[in-house]
Amino acid sequence: MEWISKRLVNWASILDPKTRAQAETASRLPFIHPHIALMPDAHLGKGATVGSVIPTLGAIIPAAVGVDIGCGMIAVRTQFEVGALDGLDRRALRLAIERAVPLSAGVYNTELTPTARERAQRLEERARTDYDQVAANWRLQLGTLGSGNHFIEVTVDELGRVWLFLHSGSRGIGNKLATRHIKVAQRMMEKYWISLPDPDLAYLAEGTDEFWAYIRDLNWAQEFALLNREEMMDRVVGAFSEWCGTEVREAERINCHHNFTQRERHFGKDVWLSRKGAIEATEGLPGLIPGSMGTASYVVTGKGHPVSLNSSPHGAGRAYSRSSARKTFTQEQLRAAMAGIEYRDTDAFIDEIPQAYKDVDQVMADAAELVEIRHTLRQIVNVKGD
Repeated sequence: MEWISKRLVNWASILDPKTRAQAETASRLPFIHPHIALMPDAHLGKGATVGSVIPTLGAIIPAAVGVDIGCGMIAVRTQFEVGALDGLDRRALRLAIERAVPLSAGVYNTELTPTARERAQRLEERARTDYDQVAANWRLQLGTLGSGNHFIEVTVDELGRVWLFLHSGSRGIGNKLATRHIKVAQRMMEKYWISLPDPDLAYLAEGTDEFWAYIRDLNWAQEFALLNREEMMDRVVGAFSEWCGTEVREAERINCHHNFTQRERHFGKDVWLSRKGAIEATEGLPGLIPGSMGTASYVVTGKGHPVSLNSSPHGAGRAYSRSSARKTFTQEQLRAAMAGIEYRDTDAFIDEIPQAYKDVDQVMADAAELVEIRHTLRQIVNVKGD
């Protein structure tokens, strides 16, 4: 742990100067209380640093959550041990999962499953506005994965037990809502002649109609993301059961956000705590920290470190931007990194190569006082959208 200033504390041993400067800029905003915490996976983001925990008093920064509101992880521990899968075709499993979980709404997802319909109804009941006006197909986005670093994996822990692991968020509807409120915040800054070092640090003042409209949509999108992961995991469980010929019995299910805001109490005050690429790590709370393609992921338990604002990293954290990764690495290097793992062999995934991320072992070493590692997971099947 390193105190960069009284308002910025850092757990990342791998921290480039631009990321450090970006976090320092945000930490100087007058409504930060008591400080911003940088997680071990911190890297440059849009407005706010990815891998940062931002507590605010009397204001909220929409870009501090970002455009994938509620993005996070879900994992299921099955009753199977890896030996029970010997002789089964893992490529057939990957294809079955790809059929069960569409990449996106529209062409890929044309109708609601019964469980998705029930979840959509829950979201309709919670809605305080007409989200059909934002994205007419938002219901069909339930149960869709997305692209980029979103993934589904079949993994094995250190005891040889099989886990199902998934990463996704609030999809297109969350993106549209976030983008709308970021623009509203920027217009508010212009309206009141408030100058900021970065326009993406635009904020909404608590008590205003604009503030509460954002909180309303934020909470709804976070619920959408949670239910989206539940819907997809149910489909993955079904595909896995059909593939192996035995119904999956769930020994454990964990579902956690890593892009979200909620009301919490820290250092004597109630704050709006925004975690952008960080999970809640309150003492005893289970959490999920994925690595990258071809590296380990972790099931963890929070230690409740007060200075970290009860938070921990959410993954490995990028070391290369997507564009620079594509210029630096090759498909052959990706194949070498994915040796022994069933995945779709395509150059579309070069920007997700493990070398484009920080060393996840170092990230977890940096996080030793934030979380306890319960299980280390290794991939055997990987599913991604282009």
